[in-house]
Amino acid sequence: MPDPRFFEDLGPVSLTELAELTGAEISAPGAGASRVARVAILARATPDSITYFSDRKLASDLAETRAAACFVGARDVDLVPQGCVALVTRQPTAAYAMSALRLHRPRHHLGEAVSRDAKLEAGVVLGPGVVIGPGAEIGANTVIGANTVIGPGVAVGRDGQIGPNVTIHCALLGDRVKILAGAVIGEAGFGATAGPKGVIDIPQLGRVILQDGVTIGANSCVDRGAYDDTVLGENTKIDNLVQIAHNVRVGRNCVMAAHTGISGSVTIGDGSAFGGRAGVADHVIIGEGAQVGAASGVLRDIPPGAIVGGYPAMPMRQWLREVAWLSKSAAKRRREEPDQ
Repeated sequence: MPDPRFFEDLGPVSLTELAELTGAEISAPGAGASRVARVAILARATPDSITYFSDRKLASDLAETRAAACFVGARDVDLVPQGCVALVTRQPTAAYAMSALRLHRPRHHLGEAVSRDAKLEAGVVLGPGVVIGPGAEIGANTVIGANTVIGPGVAVGRDGQIGPNVTIHCALLGDRVKILAGAVIGEAGFGATAGPKGVIDIPQLGRVILQDGVTIGANSCVDRGAYDDTVLGENTKIDNLVQIAHNVRVGRNCVMAAHTGISGSVTIGDGSAFGGRAGVADHVIIGEGAQVGAASGVLRDIPPGAIVGGYPAMPMRQWLREVAWLSKSAAKRRREEPDQ
């Protein structure tokens, strides 16, 4: 369920209301009066939540879901387990997104700059123009630079260094975390789907968790999770201008050079390293100690300890041999061609 420190609950609401909102049809007669309080993915659903099903790869999750109701396409109605009310729609993902907006709302801070409900331990230093929302907690001896915004409910550990013009929402930070100027932590990641009247945003209801000793470089972005959390492990170091998308899991002691881009739901093992401008496709798993060369494009899983380069990324030695072969072939072709 969405963390109440960061999201306000607007429910419960009846299935009839959600069906009218989304254009879905309730399959079970008399079930419209049933009420739900939150949205959740199949595996995380509780008896007071509504979920959705759009990918048959998740059929086992649907069979075991505890959700009260599920948005589902007409062809998949028979897969919905007994006790879960099917709401039939051509666009299950869009129906989920619209329901999420009806049931949950991010908390905002619109009052005095530093809320009276915020908790600041001894030795905290605030620069000019700092904004701290209600329920936020700042650990001892943390320094926060000018014009930085700490959103409602955010927790920052002890001995942290937060630079100027940083924005932090929906996040929990450990001790000795360093965030350089202009970084954005915990904003909504990129999630969109086709809706009844065009493309709509999918609400991002997760969090960001930065463990002890993490460094985030200037103007880098770490998106909050869409359904789960985005997590960076202890002592991981992120350079400037790096993008880490929703639901990414980064292990301990990893490093990423500038302009690295990590797509959603990627899992990265401890001790991995990324050269500048490396890119990783979504849902890829990168093993412990792997190294990704600069400007590489990773499209599939990388085993532990592997060193890869190129596009699509391949074992480094193979990539270097192929580059050398292409260079020699091109030079030979030029020599054989008659002068124009």
